[in-house]
Amino acid sequence: MLVLALVLGIVAGLRAMMAPAAVAWAAASGRLGLDGSWLAFLGYRFTPYILSLLAIGELITDQLPATPSRKVPVQFGARLLTGGVSGAAIGIGAGALLTGLLLGLVGAVIGTLGGAAIRARLAAMFGRDRPAALIEDAVAILAAIAVVLAL
Repeated sequence: MLVLALVLGIVAGLRAMMAPAAVAWAAASGRLGLDGSWLAFLGYRFTPYILSLLAIGELITDQLPATPSRKVPVQFGARLLTGGVSGAAIGIGAGALLTGLLLGLVGAVIGTLGGAAIRARLAAMFGRDRPAALIEDAVAILAAIAVVLAL
């Protein structure tokens, strides 16, 4: 189960808000037990909807040319934060909070740096960025759904 923390960290590296949205849906649906923990708010009634709206907003803004690189400190930090929190949530469910947190952080670094490199290669292959960005969106969405279903 802890491998899911790493996967969610990678998702956070690709799209920062996708991972916490997935955790919120898993917690709200009862697939991930966070009751009584410091992350219980992720399972509250409206949290999945709010985080999903933020994730959709991120999918849209990622397509804009003025969006900064995911590797700038603020963007990178946001991915580390959401990857770590999402991994910690998986860790809580598995009884290994710290391990989940660390795996989420490692995954966020992998997703941030690896995702940027792969997207750059795809964009060069396509001759433009949009198809590469859409492929990256699809990978992030499908991986997040796979994690929720695996819990």
